[in-house]
Amino acid sequence: MNAPLAARPLLTEHMDAEELLVAPSRERRRLQCYLAMVVTDSLAIFAGFAAVGYLLSGVQGIPGALVHAQLILPIFLTLALYNGSYSIATLQEGWRGIFRAAAAMVIAIAVVVFVQFLIRPGTDVSRAAFNGGALCAMLVISWGRLQLRSFVAWRCGETVINELIIDDGGPQVNLRGAIRISAAAMGLRPNLSDPHALDRVGLVLRNIDRVIVSCPAGRRADWAMMLKGANVDGEVLDDEVARLGAQGARVVGKHGLLMVSAGPLGLRDRAMKRLFDMGFAGCAILALSPLLLAVALAVKLQDGGPVFFTQRRMGRGNRFFNMYKFRSMTQTLGDATGSVSASKDDKRITRVGRFIRKTSIDELPQLFNVLLGDMSLVGPRPHATGSLAGDKLFWEVDSRYWQRHSLKPGLSGLAQVRGFRGATDHESDLVNRLQADLEYLEGWTIMRDIQIIVLTIRVLVHDRAF
Repeated sequence: MNAPLAARPLLTEHMDAEELLVAPSRERRRLQCYLAMVVTDSLAIFAGFAAVGYLLSGVQGIPGALVHAQLILPIFLTLALYNGSYSIATLQEGWRGIFRAAAAMVIAIAVVVFVQFLIRPGTDVSRAAFNGGALCAMLVISWGRLQLRSFVAWRCGETVINELIIDDGGPQVNLRGAIRISAAAMGLRPNLSDPHALDRVGLVLRNIDRVIVSCPAGRRADWAMMLKGANVDGEVLDDEVARLGAQGARVVGKHGLLMVSAGPLGLRDRAMKRLFDMGFAGCAILALSPLLLAVALAVKLQDGGPVFFTQRRMGRGNRFFNMYKFRSMTQTLGDATGSVSASKDDKRITRVGRFIRKTSIDELPQLFNVLLGDMSLVGPRPHATGSLAGDKLFWEVDSRYWQRHSLKPGLSGLAQVRGFRGATDHESDLVNRLQADLEYLEGWTIMRDIQIIVLTIRVLVHDRAF
């Protein structure tokens, strides 16, 4: 992986998005390895019980043994998913995965025995067949996982994760298998006042699982704040960490690495959220298609202009994306940067536009953004880069503003259902929204998303929509 990168010519600030991609994604390959482990473990349980049943009772003993396997399998898989038997750590260290799978198997056996005793205490179960099958299953699981090590190495390589070192003028740190880039050569700057600089960093960090920044002490705080919104495990090099022996910090060679950011959702939570988004958005588009077509026709007939208004917003990882809305303003007076918030008697808004803004219908095309993966149903609302709170840009009011971009932006969010929406005439309007967004990031659950969607229906029509 390092060789092709080192062979590239000098990189410049004028590179396009594809040229800024420094590593292919390994997440899909890790998922393939997890699936292979699940299949192998499942087959191992059935094989182990079937083998012991055959040895003890011949062919007649196999059906009873498979019943035991069917009882244990769902409990084992549930426990294994939650104790880390299918995780990056187990891909990196094969024996760790074996020990965790064995622990899940032991607990699953205990649960089956306990439940069976409570329900049918007098059942005549062959202890030799059950205990022998469980032991054999654990041995086959261990053997199967050892055989999968070559498959994991083939799919993911030696490091399993994409680790990136950004050299921004600090001490040199060496990590086996890590990708190294020069911040100067790639035009990366920790400039929290420039959304384009953040977007550029976000593009470089696509597909990266962990990033380490080596820079002078004066730039560490800015890099730390940028990484907090990048949806990535981020560390800054600080040798004081090594000298102090700080707990919970990594030390590589003589250098200390201080963790300053982490993605708010793990793989399981992200998968659950994405499946929910796709299912709900797809059904909503089908159910609302007559309304969508009627509104599109009304907007078109209003003045003959385009149906949709497209505006560049900042999304997850501080990266730009195009957000869709039904056009509610006259074409010639539209605000592409969002620097002027709509007011109650705004002359730019058309008659159709006033109705669809009042009822929030203008936001419905963002369901397509959800299907495309740019947005989620629930999350911090995406803002235009020129949005003002009072006379200040949003990020000038509170430096924590960029942290809200560690998740995909949403059609609705905690701030919206609490009434923090509409024009931001005062700095406090932005602060209230930001506080709610950060609270949402800290405590995500799928049930909370469902609750916010239900509460959103109550505020679709509101007095601050104009």
